[in-house]
Amino acid sequence: MNQLQQLQSFSTIVADTGDIASIQRLKPIDATTNPSLILKAASQPEYQHIIINGLESAKSQPTQAAQLQAAIEAISVGFGVEILKAIPGLVSTEVDARASFDLRATVEQARRVIQRYQQAGIGRERVLVKIASTWEGIQAARLLEQEGIHCNLTLLFNFAQAQACAEAGITLISPFVGRILDWHKKATGKDFGADTDPGVLSVKSIYDYYKACDYQTVVMAASFRNTGEIAALAGCDKLTISPALLDALAADQSVLTRSLSATACAPRSRLPELTESTFRWQLNEDAMATEKLAEGIRLFSADLRLLEQKVLVMMN
Repeated sequence: MNQLQQLQSFSTIVADTGDIASIQRLKPIDATTNPSLILKAASQPEYQHIIINGLESAKSQPTQAAQLQAAIEAISVGFGVEILKAIPGLVSTEVDARASFDLRATVEQARRVIQRYQQAGIGRERVLVKIASTWEGIQAARLLEQEGIHCNLTLLFNFAQAQACAEAGITLISPFVGRILDWHKKATGKDFGADTDPGVLSVKSIYDYYKACDYQTVVMAASFRNTGEIAALAGCDKLTISPALLDALAADQSVLTRSLSATACAPRSRLPELTESTFRWQLNEDAMATEKLAEGIRLFSADLRLLEQKVLVMMN
């Protein structure tokens, strides 16, 4: 078996792309999207019908601002609906990153996203609403989970974010591996192997804590830079991987061994529950996590604005 086939026996494979053709070819279980991936896919001619349908559905809104917001949400859900036709599992759809510090706005948009999926005949059980792992985002997700709306907390870079998500009863987290590595390489000027990769070590510590403390939140490692990082996390609950790296794994015939296992985690006591002030202090003390969280929100916001500009041109 190739490495991808071996990996599938250890972890659930998730495609990190908005490109439906790649998903149809690779046949993952789940798929994740974000504003950057949607923007890239929206520029391809074969997906223009999703854009047009989104514009058409937004025409009834009373103002241009309302039409734009409705169109963007409809387009994001439109890609999700098409993706779900090609996979047996879940799709993650991200809310507006500009609401990352606004609990109410995050909850309201998440409800609208789920309503759009339901109007398209998709049950909420097949959708994860993707939210940035700010304090406000985590608390918004806590409320949504209580309503039966399942969440994927993204842009997660440190242990405090993961601990708060578990305590909030979040369905799934997406700890970022590659972006952590990027920061440490830039800060130290050093290269890291898989055994010393700070992104890999971060995910391992979160996974071990969750399993040892019997938290049900799923760990889905994300943002990989190379197949070595993926191999070092074989056995993680889920792995969301770009098409290029999925192809690289499929082309590699070498033996892959399991690195993570819940049965290897000895039971331990849970840490004291985080308060808002403790969460913010621990995040503040972690320069990498503070910088990468802020940067990630800015980048997703920038790509969302580019998508809005594209949609505005078509509206006019």
